[in-house]
Amino acid sequence: MTTLKVAVITGGHAFDLIEFHELFRSYPSLDVYIQHLEDFSSSPQAVRDSYDALIFYFRPRGSPTDGGKPKSALEHLAETGQGLVILHHALLAYPDWPFWAELVGIENRDFDYYHDETMNVYPTDAAHPIIAGLSPWTMVDETYDMADTGEGSEILLTPDHPKSMKTSGWTRGFGRSRVFCCELGHDHVAWEDPNFRAVVERG
Repeated sequence: MTTLKVAVITGGHAFDLIEFHELFRSYPSLDVYIQHLEDFSSSPQAVRDSYDALIFYFRPRGSPTDGGKPKSALEHLAETGQGLVILHHALLAYPDWPFWAELVGIENRDFDYYHDETMNVYPTDAAHPIIAGLSPWTMVDETYDMADTGEGSEILLTPDHPKSMKTSGWTRGFGRSRVFCCELGHDHVAWEDPNFRAVVERG
């Protein structure tokens, strides 16, 4: 089995720490390094580029400062060719920064949120490797009521819930890199769902 070297980047939002680490320790196919954005962006470029994929589970506010390391490190993502996974509240990161809006494919990221909602999730493309073989499932998670991704995105997951956006998983290109966005994954209840776990690993 091929093992992927993966950085999981946090910051700007609280989360269930122990269960989060347990989630990523459970994947035999992933060699995971969980780290804060400040640590990631302060690492040498060669170290940041050495990861096969980057999973963002952060939510910084505003926009990065012009002279700060996070801004240059994140702008470099368009050049690396790495796989980028934008998970749950990372969709909302840097609400004042057009760069991040373009990366996730949603120009207007104004939102409402609803905790502990029960929703059905439907895979849309039986041939796509992220969702191949998955049947529709029901899970409990936080939903975001916000605009959906637009042109240039391939929709993979659609929820059935009146308080949710209409697309909960999609892929898109960004420069030389490949992006997988997933609205799911608020807390340990969602992380325990086997379908969610499969989507994250494949993504």
